[in-house]
Amino acid sequence: MNNLINVNYNPDVLSCIANLSSDEVFTPPKLVNEILDILPQELFADKETRFLDPFCKSGVFLREITKRLIKGLENEIPDLQKRLNHIFTRQIYGIAITELTALLSRRSVYCSKIANGKYSVCTVFNNEKGNIRFEQTEHSWKDGKCVFCSASEENYNREEGLEIHAYELLHTEKPEEILKMKFDVIIGNPPYQLSDGGHGKSASPIYHRFVEQAKKLKPRFLTMIIPARWYSGGKGLDEFRNNMLNDKQLITLVDYFDSTECFPGVDISGGICYFLWGNNTGHDKCKIISHLNGITSEQKRNLIEKKVGHFIRFNEANSIIEKIYEFNENKFIDIVSARKPFGFGTKVKVYESPKNDFVKIYAYPKSGYIKRNSIKTNTNAIDKFKLFIAKAYGERGSFPYLVTAKPFIGEKNSCCSETYLMIGPVKNKSEAINIQNYIATKFFRFLVLLQKNTQDSPRRVFTHAPLQDFSEEWNDEKLNTKYKLTLKEISFINEMVRPMELDNV
Repeated sequence: MNNLINVNYNPDVLSCIANLSSDEVFTPPKLVNEILDILPQELFADKETRFLDPFCKSGVFLREITKRLIKGLENEIPDLQKRLNHIFTRQIYGIAITELTALLSRRSVYCSKIANGKYSVCTVFNNEKGNIRFEQTEHSWKDGKCVFCSASEENYNREEGLEIHAYELLHTEKPEEILKMKFDVIIGNPPYQLSDGGHGKSASPIYHRFVEQAKKLKPRFLTMIIPARWYSGGKGLDEFRNNMLNDKQLITLVDYFDSTECFPGVDISGGICYFLWGNNTGHDKCKIISHLNGITSEQKRNLIEKKVGHFIRFNEANSIIEKIYEFNENKFIDIVSARKPFGFGTKVKVYESPKNDFVKIYAYPKSGYIKRNSIKTNTNAIDKFKLFIAKAYGERGSFPYLVTAKPFIGEKNSCCSETYLMIGPVKNKSEAINIQNYIATKFFRFLVLLQKNTQDSPRRVFTHAPLQDFSEEWNDEKLNTKYKLTLKEISFINEMVRPMELDNV
């Protein structure tokens, strides 16, 4: 019997549908309902509440909202058909991201891809689109990029009939003119990024632009699910990060460090978050809900901790950071180089064999030698000991984390390409070894993890790590004692970070 197919099993098709890409991700119904749960529930019992999903893909947000309205308005509009007609024509609105997703969304919401068709559950529409629209929009090119979304003209200026991903909400200076009405709730899961024409698979984030445009519509509430990499800024996100973390109208922030916990099978570097923003709801603290390896924690706190000046991602990390900052020590970041420590990019030409006045260069995919007189940056570090650490490092789906690549010692008469950051220079090899051991501690790498939301490890990820006296040796036991960490705090670090075995100490 156990091997027989359950003929009564009727899965929700929207929980099974394949994603368009890792940038345009369908939202599972279960997750949609978790997002709806953070809204004031009285909204679903008010026949005047208007909802807008300005980036419909499957229509799942509007469908689940409709279910709640059907129940919430049961007493006020007892007749089911009248209730449905009212909800669909007066309360539920969508803007699809493509013609295909417009059809899919109408099918999900109206049970018919033709809103006024004979199979539609709404009987009063007088047009095929209903309240879920898709209007073809064009990019506005200038110097090879779209002035609204930064899409690359080379990649998205396509022939007629091909999708150009010019999203209607973004490609206007006056988004309020699109539907010309006020909304109580704007909700959804926007596209995440577009190719920007850079090296390789370079792409620019666009999800923050949807948030900014939605705020211009002045809804009572705004909730979106977006990549969490904005926490640390970078690549067009610095201003958005600043505005979000200083926004007193941010009510709730729900954080998933591992995106697969909410989007099964979808790995989004840096994780995923969703938030609730309320117009005219100013307050000092935000409810932060962290989901980490199946464990949930909740804390009401400041988005920017005063002593630290940064957002601390994990609720459990707050007390650890506070103890470290009480020492008021210099920061490890002070001895970390910027990108291109010696001025060389990743495509630097190297020689296989050394000659007179050549310097060893560590590069990827192949190390070698380079002429000393070609080095124009950090020339004082060439003939000193230092450490090198890969600028990009990440493990997908391997918890607990290593966080960083293994650091290695750069001998005298050496330099590196952009593949690595330089730490130092230092006085002698003994000091270099002590720094290497410090980086290998769980304590140090945990502090890096708090700022490292993607595989990239720029200089800023070392913001929280304190500088130590490197004439001494350091290990986790000694650091835990110095900063008076509790057993609970030590346990959390141990859960997050796994041991690192160094290769050449």
